[in-house]
Amino acid sequence: MEEEPRIGCYICHCGLNIAGVVDVEKVVEATGKLPGVVIARHYVYMCSEPGQEMIKKDIKDHDLNRVIVASCSPQMHEPTFRSVVEEGGLNRYLFEMANLREQCSWAHSKYPAKATDKAKDLLRMAVAKARLLQPLERREVQVKPKTLVVGGGITGIQAALELANRGFSACIVEKSPYLGGRVAQLNRVILTNEKASEILNPMLKEVTNNSNIEIFTNTEIEEIGGYIGNFEIKLKRKPRFVKENCNLCRKCIDVCPVEVPDEFNFGLNNRKAIYIPYDDAVPSILTIDEANCTRCGECVKVCEKNALSLDSKPEVKEISVGTIIIATGYDPYTPVNEYGFGEYEDIITQFQLERMLSSNGPNGGQLTQPSNGRVPKSVVFLLCVGSRNPERPYCSRVCCSVALKNAMLIKEEYPETEVFILYRDIRSFSKSQEEFYGDARMAGINFFKYRTDNPPKIIESEDSQIQVLVSDPTLGMTIEIPADLLVLAEAIMPRKDAAELGSKMGVTRTPDGFFREAHPKLKPLDTNSDGIYLAGAAQFPKDITECMIQASGAAARAAIPMSKGKVEVEPIVAQVNQDLCIECGTCESICPYGAIKKGEEGKAEVTEVLCKGCGTCAASCPARAITIFHFTDDQILAQSLAVIGRKNYEL
Repeated sequence: MEEEPRIGCYICHCGLNIAGVVDVEKVVEATGKLPGVVIARHYVYMCSEPGQEMIKKDIKDHDLNRVIVASCSPQMHEPTFRSVVEEGGLNRYLFEMANLREQCSWAHSKYPAKATDKAKDLLRMAVAKARLLQPLERREVQVKPKTLVVGGGITGIQAALELANRGFSACIVEKSPYLGGRVAQLNRVILTNEKASEILNPMLKEVTNNSNIEIFTNTEIEEIGGYIGNFEIKLKRKPRFVKENCNLCRKCIDVCPVEVPDEFNFGLNNRKAIYIPYDDAVPSILTIDEANCTRCGECVKVCEKNALSLDSKPEVKEISVGTIIIATGYDPYTPVNEYGFGEYEDIITQFQLERMLSSNGPNGGQLTQPSNGRVPKSVVFLLCVGSRNPERPYCSRVCCSVALKNAMLIKEEYPETEVFILYRDIRSFSKSQEEFYGDARMAGINFFKYRTDNPPKIIESEDSQIQVLVSDPTLGMTIEIPADLLVLAEAIMPRKDAAELGSKMGVTRTPDGFFREAHPKLKPLDTNSDGIYLAGAAQFPKDITECMIQASGAAARAAIPMSKGKVEVEPIVAQVNQDLCIECGTCESICPYGAIKKGEEGKAEVTEVLCKGCGTCAASCPARAITIFHFTDDQILAQSLAVIGRKNYEL
């Protein structure tokens, strides 16, 4: 015979987030009278140590067998309270959570009386469901000791090295023909002023010489199947058309008749269809741009090493890994038709400036005007181009500091050049960067503020020089600045292929398009798909320091299940009643995780490790053959009856 429910209810004030709107004491009083409720309490912060200890003590003192916490979103603290319940001696799934913050006090802050009534309803629903909760047991799956790192930039390289140094195997998959990512395109880094190549090149040497790391460049992910511990990955490696015996003599480059804009240098110059982006690129081998190669064969004729093969075909390879790290980085925003970009040669982006100032760039490190090759007498930086607007409301975070760095470099190398920075707000956060901002002002760099409702205007003077008009609200006047070179500090954007990759991996994205973490505080490196982790600017704009830190963190997260050799998975999954299944396939077609498919006999079968218990299949099944553990039809019906005020919650 099943034991009678003995429920403990705990209502959190969440400071004033809940208690500032909801009359918590009235909610506690009403909740304590509900059937099955043994004790009802309230506390300022239930997630705090005293709040957690209160729950554990009451479980023992009052012989509770169900616990309800009414506080913030389950996404925020449900794992916390499940652990508390487990530590108190109960099955962790004999816990229910009601959201009184996002769904009540925040939503109805202007109507405290109605918010209080709604809070009572939410507690009544939670109690109705809690009475029907059943204990669930987590299962274990084996984990292969190998990680797929998606992205060969500095973040992916750091993550792979961390794993390899722990004794695990890592496989780096990079979409482009060369490693290094965006850092390979930089000149110097902020604060230390080190050359980016001095940081990147030793890491490239280390990663290519590490026997625990396998590298696939020019490679894309075709398919991803499986689950944590046993991911099955199908890779498609595009042909490079150049063999490994290439000695970089570059005779083929000299005879190639095709010239296209060099995307590595952001179109500042042209390159041939056969190329290497810069001398120290890794792998140290040429590649042919298949999209622009005419197959004329001139390169083949001059190659003394027979290193070219124009008839090469793509290769498909399948690998199995236990965990995955997404480190795909970002794309810089292209400000087409904004502030004269594309109309005037001397209006460039900050990334183009990085390539111009780089010793391995098209200018050999010299600052010149693209229109005439002369050193500019005045350089103007315009911040927040493409950021903090309706399309991209977020701050790109690194632009201010990078602009300060480049402005300082120009002022030091070309002291006669006037440097101006036009800003909305200077956001030079993080260690030593505010001081860096002060140093820039002391160095004689001119700062002018502008407002979004009156942005700077670009005009052309009679002698064809660019003029920038900026209305500074602090000075209360409009300044006209002659600009031999105008640098637009462009936004950081999600990768163009982020949506496609996220769909393949079952990883969600934010409205901004970046990959979403499982929890901003408790699981900032995890995704909603078990075994898949985030690192670097694939999650949100970050500087190199943050990317390196997060790469190490993601590697540590990925190493945990591999070190254990096994992992527990959630038991809140779908279950199919084979007798009721009508073999329609609806569940298979709509499952966002690929967790449910037709078996050999045509009946739907669930791969429990893949299932996230989202309930899409159960809600869509015409035969009602699917049940979600912890969200059964009976439990949901009980909540529905409770919210309309039924006195009896028995079904």
